[in-house]
Amino acid sequence: MLRFALKFPLSRMAEGPVTLGALYRLWLQRCRESRKLVLVVVAIALLLDNMLLTTVVPIIPEFLYEIEHPQAQQQLSKIEHHKYVPPSTTTLAPHSATDTIFFDLNTTIDNTSNPENMSLEELEHQRHKDLQEESVSVGLMFASKAFVQLVANPFVGPLTHRIGYSIPMLLGFFIMFLSTIIFAFGRTYTVLFAARALQGIGSSFSSVAGMGMLADKYPDDKERGNAMGFALGGLALGVLIGPPFGGFMYEFVSKSAPFIVLAALALLDGMLQLLLLQPAIVKQETENSSLGELIRDPYILIAAGAITFANTGIAMLEPSLPIWMMDRMGSGKWEQGVAFLPASISYLIGTNLFGPLGHKMGSQKNAENVDTSRSDYGEMRYDLN
Repeated sequence: MLRFALKFPLSRMAEGPVTLGALYRLWLQRCRESRKLVLVVVAIALLLDNMLLTTVVPIIPEFLYEIEHPQAQQQLSKIEHHKYVPPSTTTLAPHSATDTIFFDLNTTIDNTSNPENMSLEELEHQRHKDLQEESVSVGLMFASKAFVQLVANPFVGPLTHRIGYSIPMLLGFFIMFLSTIIFAFGRTYTVLFAARALQGIGSSFSSVAGMGMLADKYPDDKERGNAMGFALGGLALGVLIGPPFGGFMYEFVSKSAPFIVLAALALLDGMLQLLLLQPAIVKQETENSSLGELIRDPYILIAAGAITFANTGIAMLEPSLPIWMMDRMGSGKWEQGVAFLPASISYLIGTNLFGPLGHKMGSQKNAENVDTSRSDYGEMRYDLN
């Protein structure tokens, strides 16, 4: 604030004494004109959106199993205790001749024939079957977000051309906040499915408007590449933090805890948008390309295909890996989240590497090399997630 006071126009000082209110308004005005702060706002929005995207990965599979089979986990834990009790051999001596009718000398009782052990085998088999069936429903829930976003993106793009970027950004925050609250308190598959699909709409508003805003603020190719690399770094950080954060909070606090934290952070991001972006209708002066023209553009088709193939692998792992770890390894919730760290770290490295590299090598040549090495995961994932 002192720096702004020193730079306060002398003409304004001549009008009268400088008040704190005047300094604050000047400081706020300069913040609103700062491209770097706009970049920070977009990066935070993408970070929170992708934290929500990946936080649910270690939570949903086990939570759905618990609500659909409330007694199974308790029974499994109880019988598992008997599974490791060593069998005991007891020698009984008859007390009378009558006893010998029913008992032979040196009768052996083996606890391994305990029917509870058979129940354990049946329970494990049933649990394996239930988890296999659950993988379909979990996959559909995770896919609903990407499907809804895929449908919404072509409509959000023209909307930003008509009304500007700030209002869609704020809508994206509001929808994401609502989705997070539903995730926090939802207790049925239908409600959680709706929350996941709703997040797809919020992600569409945030990602399309955010990237469009950066392209508008940074017209120079080099600056735009660096800015988008920074924004995607925020996105990658969200992907990196999300799975271990969700697994740890679900394991040691509660299912609602990570979503409540995310909702609080999203609320702060919304306040920041209101303060700095000042949402208002601003019609773009440039002419908008039609959807048909974009679909026929070969470069867009190639980029869309590369993005699709780059995201297929991780999209297959998200619903299947936690369930497989539950079934075959007996992994805890936090362990399921940590399993995604390697992919997330490579994602974070890629987003900060390929922005400047694309400008130096040329975006076209870089895209060919990256697609060949499959290292483009870090820069391309945001379009579908």
